[in-house]
Amino acid sequence: MTDDRYYQPKNAKDALRYIEGLFNQYAQAPLTMELVAYHQKLVKQIQEDILPTAQRDNQPLQVANANQMVQTMQSWLRIRMSGQPFAGKMRHFKFEPDNAQPKFKRKVIKGRRSGGHRSVRH
Repeated sequence: MTDDRYYQPKNAKDALRYIEGLFNQYAQAPLTMELVAYHQKLVKQIQEDILPTAQRDNQPLQVANANQMVQTMQSWLRIRMSGQPFAGKMRHFKFEPDNAQPKFKRKVIKGRRSGGHRSVRH
């Protein structure tokens, strides 16, 4: 029963994805001592657990991803400690600015026909 309580990643990439999701959840949060300690714990986990596992399994791509992720997370701490906002998120284990993805406009027009809820008039 206690084994189901904690997340057990299958490989290095799975663990990096999980930590990336955790990082994106708190990246915009106000900076507190607890958050800094949690952040340092995640960085240490990447350096001491995931990186050696990827090296042992001979996965050079995951080693590069882990190193890139550690650099991004350390730069996040420097930026936030200086009082600046972190304008972006981590995507595919790298920093991505907020304006990097294109925005698409969508206009939904309800018609009188049934089933035509998502129709668009051109």
